[in-house]
Amino acid sequence: MDFLKNSFIFLSILPFFPFLLVYFTHYRWKHNKKASLKVAMDVTTLFLIISVSALFNLTFNSSFGFYLILLLLLIGVGLVGSAQNRLKGRVDVQKMAKLIWRMSFVIMSFSYLLFTIIGIVKYIFITMS
Repeated sequence: MDFLKNSFIFLSILPFFPFLLVYFTHYRWKHNKKASLKVAMDVTTLFLIISVSALFNLTFNSSFGFYLILLLLLIGVGLVGSAQNRLKGRVDVQKMAKLIWRMSFVIMSFSYLLFTIIGIVKYIFITMS
């Protein structure tokens, strides 16, 4: 059980590892780059959410990071669901979930890089002073 816990922690700290692992494993199995990319994005989003919430908490000395991300995901679901309802007259939950999850991947990837850079700069300035 400790192995699983430690593996999950490691993959959450470095979320590009699960992306590469899933992408290349799926590509070797199915030989489809587009499907492999989608599966890798879907799996990595979970690790990115955990990483970004931890980085947010460290950067801003907060414990609200995970809840903020959940709040933003819920707002996104509401906006996309409303748009689908206005345009098509119905809400396709599966398409909405995929769209939000993949948009989360892009936003969380950018946030991960941003908070990592902020953390490094903050560490350098704290160490120098």
